[in-house]
Amino acid sequence: MTVRIGVVTFPGSLDDVDARRAVRIAGAEPVALWHASHDLDGVDALILPGGFSYGDYLRAGAIAALAPIMRDVKDAAAKGMPVLGICNGFQMLVEAHLLPGGLIRNAHQQFIRRDQRLRVENTSTAWTSDFADGQEIVIPLKNADGGYVASDDELDRLEGEGLVAFRYIGVNPNGSLRDIAGLTNPAGNVVGLMPHPEHAVEPGFGPSTAAAMRSGVDGLSFFSSAIAAVVGAAA
Repeated sequence: MTVRIGVVTFPGSLDDVDARRAVRIAGAEPVALWHASHDLDGVDALILPGGFSYGDYLRAGAIAALAPIMRDVKDAAAKGMPVLGICNGFQMLVEAHLLPGGLIRNAHQQFIRRDQRLRVENTSTAWTSDFADGQEIVIPLKNADGGYVASDDELDRLEGEGLVAFRYIGVNPNGSLRDIAGLTNPAGNVVGLMPHPEHAVEPGFGPSTAAAMRSGVDGLSFFSSAIAAVVGAAA
């Protein structure tokens, strides 16, 4: 079967084209979706991409979380459709209450960009099944409002229920509590993370020196995992 993965474009999205390219490289059909529409075009999975939706006015992702298409995204997520929020998309997911907690200004108050080491903490989600438990990966990171926060009780719940999907290792780039880089919902179909897997799906793109971002394909498993989840659910 041909798996169709929709990528929603919002005003200020920067990485929607990159996300569609990653979907295509992974072997699925990318479908461009528009924030003002209520039509998901029959897709099998959804990606909310990175960028600065609505200029990040009010709070990052807060206005986008109220966009017309988000009502349909919420309905699809409730029915089990795989949904991935990347960076600004992660911010949308927490603002839409599809994932808990919040994302605030980086602890050092500066935009950061770096190749970031992560540890995969949960491989039972629709977007992480092609990873190994505890696998260490390197994914490009670029954000200004990436500090994950939640109450102590909420953090304990996330840890206890295994809902931390990714954790920063080596360096905590933005002050996220408990080094949390990404989360999953209890059903495992909704995942959000700050680093950008769509920028790590092809060898040979970008600098590869010790002083700059390296080329890599660690991000490809996000998209291949989603394809496998859709195919498995249809079998």
